[in-house]
Amino acid sequence: MFKGKKGEKLRMNGTDVPLDNYGAIDSDSDKAIDHDAMDSNTISNPGKWDSTLNKACYFNDGIRKIDFVLVYEDENHPVKSFKDEEAIMNGGKKAYKNKRNDEQEMHQAWRHKFLSSLKKKGIETEEDAVEGDKKCMYYIKLHAPWEVMCFYAEDLCMRAPLQAHQNPSSNYSAHILEKVHIPNIMQNDVPNTPYDFYTCTFKKSKLSRFLGSDNHDTYFTTSQRGRVVFEILATSVFGKKKRAEIGIERLIDEGIFQAAFPLHDGDYKKPEHYLSEESLNPRQILYSYWGRWGTWYKYQPLDHIREYFGEKIGIYFAWLGFYTAWLLPASVVGLLVFIAGALNMANDKPALEVCASGKNYLMCPKCKVGCKYWHLSDTCMMTKIGYLFDNPGTVFFSVFVAFWAVTFLEYWKRKNASLAHHWDCMDFEEEEERPRPQYAALAPALEKNPITGIIEPHFPEDKRKFRIISGLAVMTTMIAIVLIFVFAVIMYRVLINIPLSENKMTQPYAENIANISSAVVNLILIMAMGKVYELLALKLTQWEMHRTQTEFEDQLTFKVFLFQFVNFYSAIFYIAFFKGKFIGYPGHYRHIMGLRNEECANAGCMTELAQQLAVIMIGKQMINNVQEVVIPKIKSWLHKRKIKKRNDEELSRWEEDYELIENEGLFQEYLEMVLQFGFITIFVAAFPLAPLFALLNNWLEIRLDASKFACETRRPVAERAQDIGVWFDILEGLAHLAVISNAFLIAVTSQFLPRLLYRYTVSPDNSLDGFVNFTLAWSPNGTMEKECRYSSFRDREGHYTLFYWHLLALKLGFVIIFEHVVFGVNKLIDIIVPDIPESLEVKIKREKYLAKQALADTDNLVLEPKVRQELARSASEGRVPVSVSTTASDVIVDVSDTKPLIT
Repeated sequence: MFKGKKGEKLRMNGTDVPLDNYGAIDSDSDKAIDHDAMDSNTISNPGKWDSTLNKACYFNDGIRKIDFVLVYEDENHPVKSFKDEEAIMNGGKKAYKNKRNDEQEMHQAWRHKFLSSLKKKGIETEEDAVEGDKKCMYYIKLHAPWEVMCFYAEDLCMRAPLQAHQNPSSNYSAHILEKVHIPNIMQNDVPNTPYDFYTCTFKKSKLSRFLGSDNHDTYFTTSQRGRVVFEILATSVFGKKKRAEIGIERLIDEGIFQAAFPLHDGDYKKPEHYLSEESLNPRQILYSYWGRWGTWYKYQPLDHIREYFGEKIGIYFAWLGFYTAWLLPASVVGLLVFIAGALNMANDKPALEVCASGKNYLMCPKCKVGCKYWHLSDTCMMTKIGYLFDNPGTVFFSVFVAFWAVTFLEYWKRKNASLAHHWDCMDFEEEEERPRPQYAALAPALEKNPITGIIEPHFPEDKRKFRIISGLAVMTTMIAIVLIFVFAVIMYRVLINIPLSENKMTQPYAENIANISSAVVNLILIMAMGKVYELLALKLTQWEMHRTQTEFEDQLTFKVFLFQFVNFYSAIFYIAFFKGKFIGYPGHYRHIMGLRNEECANAGCMTELAQQLAVIMIGKQMINNVQEVVIPKIKSWLHKRKIKKRNDEELSRWEEDYELIENEGLFQEYLEMVLQFGFITIFVAAFPLAPLFALLNNWLEIRLDASKFACETRRPVAERAQDIGVWFDILEGLAHLAVISNAFLIAVTSQFLPRLLYRYTVSPDNSLDGFVNFTLAWSPNGTMEKECRYSSFRDREGHYTLFYWHLLALKLGFVIIFEHVVFGVNKLIDIIVPDIPESLEVKIKREKYLAKQALADTDNLVLEPKVRQELARSASEGRVPVSVSTTASDVIVDVSDTKPLIT
């Protein structure tokens, strides 16, 4: 149990404030801090960071805090377009100036009306002008007074602290290491850890019941203040509402403002001289204990991340860290499977037979033009390498990963529930989330919310369904285009293989060159098509008019992921399940557009599938990491060059933040990780090293993202979220698809079942001796210039053998048994592992009880003196439990277990 030291006070938003005992609790065990220290509001530890002392983030009066900054430019506009230049050359200079002047006047009018709307809503402003070489930068600083903050805090259903208690943050690995007495090098002792609170919905009428409410300067955190001001910015009108001329985002799109952002809490670099680690500002703490590369092996300070950036970003980094930790066992098992395959590669009898066959097996040409007869022994090395990705160990690993994926998701649900309660956002989506500002601006009608009973903007459901159906039609068209590109890559591979096979120098490596080069071409097309579709999906989702931000993001996520799923995985699915399955046989080959259908590479389709996975997965990770390192620096350099600041003056806090690049959110981060999850689960039977490469990438990804958020981007508006949204549903879908995919991959593409059936039904000594010769059929008479062999279970006339039908039955049986066993065990895991831990359910009930007491109707709480005396006398006789609030003279009565005394 947490025990406060004598003289210690509750740190609230950078200031030490007294902690009163709320919620009718008078036992010492429920106190977070010793009450002996609760005699004043003074700061007990001058070494701690205090936001009120950071005057760089205040108005010129040093009293009002800067909650948000708007930036716009004023310059002598140069001629930019060719048409404008031509108009000037033809004597149209005056008309051009008039056109520019009209545009500037409209922008000025919109800006003036927008700022007037802000002032009408109570926002206080202060303007700061900075002259540059060619332009003048204007910084409009915004401050929300106490009355405005209280009004919007209630309107936005913000949470208010009732009672502080021990911070529940813990790590399962830390408990294990502590039990076995092993030093935990991952422990990250971060200063100024935020306290945890029992909370309830903010009500101004109950203000006296909330912790720290007597200090108006520090009661609301900087992230909460930024959220309120952004809500006002997003809903303020600057033109005609019917034309959607509303909100700061539209103004930025129109170029009327260049940026809008909340300020960082100072520089991220430590000062040369400081009293203690506790005296550092939150940004410096985040960089020192999270954003530096030297902290790659440390636990993430999730409470600090959430307090500074908001719940939405906090949950993302919690999920990323949790996912990365769970990749460790999958990586170890996958690496062991790969090493076992490498050690047994030299003992694989079919590979030894291929290498020792010499010129015994003359193989039929693999294409109609340019391909020649070849000997099976030419594929000796590739056959050995193929054993690395197609051996009994990969079958075991595919089953392991299927169980791993479901267990990971089940335990994430528990972790997510704990975080959602800890961060007071468990019921955010159902009870608190309001309509999007853009939705409110464009909705043509008003209707009552069936949950809250509040009159809200409403968009007709039939019109939305029509727009959604239209969007699906566009998505279908784009997916068809992707499939056309996949077909084009297949044609490229077939066509490029012809000249490579005819050249004596490249003939031995023709297939490998064709496969790898086609994978690279496919990766380039994937990355290019992905960018185009993401822009299209954003426009479609905006057009569909979804009510809340969560619904909007879920629909956008679904569209983009569905497209990217086809974009990234279509070529891999083709190699895994279709390539080499419908080629026919000598004399009866099947053709598409005059070209013979593709056959698998000499070592089999599993090796080719592993090559494709390695190129796309690892190549995509490398490209994304380079982009995350290089692109922000390029953007920052271009941005600084554009604004051209003078170097002889020290920059203010808002100028430094404006030089940072804009924060682009979490969509791309989630998309990258979820696609990665698909690679390591859906096709893991062909590439057991995939979890290892994902683990290495994620260690790098966490530091890149941490450094980006703490150092390189402007501070984002703190958004609330209770989970990772629709991404979890996508992860569950991928986990179920992985079971089906790996079942068919082992049954259809792998050599595991043919070898198993041969060993126990054909081989006299239950070995694989003679397996290679058994799998090769003879070309029918008169179909080829020379009698040759090809891989298939057919007789001399081209008919399937009895072994083929036995194998087909075995494959179908294997798929059914594999799926039912894995899905059954997964369902059992789902039942055994509850979504919400039992200890958390107790905390939830406790918080609801406190909230009910704190927000009870005043009529039931404030009693007349005579009634108060009567109740006090009843309490002394043991009939009614009574607790007196420490912040007011009201008597709070718990009548849950007693009958009313007054009728």
